[in-house]
Amino acid sequence: MTTDKTRLLEAARAEPLWPRPPVWAIALGALLAIALVVFPLAGTSTFSHHVMIMIFLYALMAQAWNVMAGISGQISLGHAMFFGIGAYATGVVVVKFGGTPWIGVLLGMIAAAIAAMLVGLPTLRLKGHYFAIATLLIGSSVQIIFQRWEYVGAASGMIYPIKRGSPWWDLQFHVGKVSYYYLALGAATLGFALVWYLRRSRFGFRLTAVRDEPDAAASLGIAVARHKVMAFMLSAAMMAVAGSFYAQYILVLDPERVFSTDISVIVVLMTVLGGSGTLWGPAVGAAILVPLSEYSRIWLGGTGKTIDLIIYGLLILAICLWRPAGVVSIFSERMRRRKVPASVEPVAVEKPA
Repeated sequence: MTTDKTRLLEAARAEPLWPRPPVWAIALGALLAIALVVFPLAGTSTFSHHVMIMIFLYALMAQAWNVMAGISGQISLGHAMFFGIGAYATGVVVVKFGGTPWIGVLLGMIAAAIAAMLVGLPTLRLKGHYFAIATLLIGSSVQIIFQRWEYVGAASGMIYPIKRGSPWWDLQFHVGKVSYYYLALGAATLGFALVWYLRRSRFGFRLTAVRDEPDAAASLGIAVARHKVMAFMLSAAMMAVAGSFYAQYILVLDPERVFSTDISVIVVLMTVLGGSGTLWGPAVGAAILVPLSEYSRIWLGGTGKTIDLIIYGLLILAICLWRPAGVVSIFSERMRRRKVPASVEPVAVEKPA
């Protein structure tokens, strides 16, 4: 019996924590990466570049929400406030001080992280829907504050000055959208790489423990409240990067647009549709919902303003009934299937008499 237990223990130790993807998945990922790099150079239209830019932007935002909800288990409905803080931080640096947007991105990340800490310290002690309601109300309050803040233009917002000196220093590209495309692709890639590392780090395992069994995690010495706040701050900083890029992309800021509750809701829908808690779920959700929104806006014009939202609801309903774990679960189940090594034979466990 001791030998059997030893064999089982050795087999468990030999089992990889993160199974290696099959060859077809690696090949498909490499082809997709190459396609994304050469896409704007293949004679594609400006509108297709815009759609891809928005996919990358929303994928980054959905991944930011995924850090908070999918990995640490805290449902937030006020993430638009961090998007807006990032956008306005960059706007103040560029419009008020004439600085480079790169400094604005850094300041936006810091400001959003501090805001998340101030919001999270009292509210993350709430559980379930109480925390979601609290973040929703705080996000609406932040929007009202910016609508009345004269320094940043109040309800009128801010308009960026047009600069034609150094495009990469000022992040203003007036000929096509190819440069914006690669900037958005780079930002999304860095965000996904960060989450990939987070899910495999000690901090990520602790967040997962806090999500699944907070009481058990606390009994093991994990500071539950501190880890929740840290996850909230990381998620807010990622959201601020998306807001800073969006500000540079449209060159116009107003509180109603960048603090809109629709942003918070859409990133939730994208993550849930693709697969909450997974690495690629936010990207899949963004790749489905962003083209749906953009093309319905063009094909239906003003009459189709809410058609995309109706389709969003139907898709979420279908996913909840058919694949509660999201679209990505279709592929992840196939990738997790692997054969038992030949050297490990089934061991019969004797029942006690």
